[in-house]
Amino acid sequence: MAGPLDGIRIVDFTKMIAGPLATMTLADQGADVIKVEPPNIGDHTRVVATQRNGFSASFVNNNRNKRSIVLDLKKPDGLAAAHRLIAEADVVVQNFRAGVADRIGIGSAKALELNPRLVYASIAGFGFTGPYVDKPVFDPLVQAVSGLTTVQAGSDDQRPRLVRTILPDKLTGIQAAQAISAALFARERTGKGQHVELSMIDTVVSFLWSSDMGGHTFVGDEMEKEQAQSFIDLIYETADGFVSVAVMQNKEWLAFTKALDKLELREDPRFLTAALREENKDARLEAMQAAILGYTSAEVIERLEALDVPCAPVLTRREMIRHPQIEANGLVVEHDHPVAGRLRQTRPPARFSETSPEYRFGAPVLGADTATVLGEVGYSTQEIDALLASGAAAQAVKETETA
Repeated sequence: MAGPLDGIRIVDFTKMIAGPLATMTLADQGADVIKVEPPNIGDHTRVVATQRNGFSASFVNNNRNKRSIVLDLKKPDGLAAAHRLIAEADVVVQNFRAGVADRIGIGSAKALELNPRLVYASIAGFGFTGPYVDKPVFDPLVQAVSGLTTVQAGSDDQRPRLVRTILPDKLTGIQAAQAISAALFARERTGKGQHVELSMIDTVVSFLWSSDMGGHTFVGDEMEKEQAQSFIDLIYETADGFVSVAVMQNKEWLAFTKALDKLELREDPRFLTAALREENKDARLEAMQAAILGYTSAEVIERLEALDVPCAPVLTRREMIRHPQIEANGLVVEHDHPVAGRLRQTRPPARFSETSPEYRFGAPVLGADTATVLGEVGYSTQEIDALLASGAAAQAVKETETA
């Protein structure tokens, strides 16, 4: 069954993570994504660590269901080929530094001139104007400027901390995929394309606002300095590991004290009401830790689940992929890649009852589809040979090597 974006063609000039994750999300949903890569190395993530048979884990996990074409956009014939791809595309996505796309001839103005129905998406780090517009960007810098590192610290008085995953990159990729889909829907109504701009900094600040910017929401009543509600994470040590327990409502507090045989905590004057338990949060969490420490993780989970107290085991990555709930969801799947071998990945998280996304093929060999794609936009065999001979285009040794 074809995915919901079957028939949509996307020309993808992005590299690294945010852009490729966005276009892979759309590719998983059925879009034909043509990944345009520069000669020789291609996308830099092809050569990063954790490799097998010339493929990196980063590349295969952000570029499945795409086709690869190699064009040298610095050569007139390579740029002309890119223009022909753009003219027949539904979507173009790029994440060059500000001004680069315009300078090399594939900016939004040129692209929309070639194809007025085009959805053209630009992804930036800090934005498209302002003092940081030309600043090179990596995920930790966005975490720092957005305030995410101080949110992660819990208080302005504490040492800022990075989130130990590239959240700005990945969140921007997901946001970009949604914005592109919305622009395609608008085009179906109006017949007109448009330019969609999205930055990592805007995405993260907007993301934080829904839960972490309450102290700056009411104009005139802003907080001078953020203070953490608690310096204790809701992760508790057990006799043999760790668990997470979230006690919010009064009924859950009563159930917790019963489950772990700590009824005396109900009489503690610091914990008599929900307001007092919040006011004395650190003391409450320390009391909960003391109550939990005498049991194994399995015992804590069994006792708390019996009384419907929200709780869960703390899993390592290795344990997570084998957990019964993950298995029940059918989330982790395996595929055979003809070059990289057997791969373990996740299926697309969204399920569609009528237009189910599918794994069509894995991440492509660099330039694996150059000749095929050029032929699809009208190049003759002789013209393709000339492009390859001039270096304006390049192809893999084995044209069909995609998973």
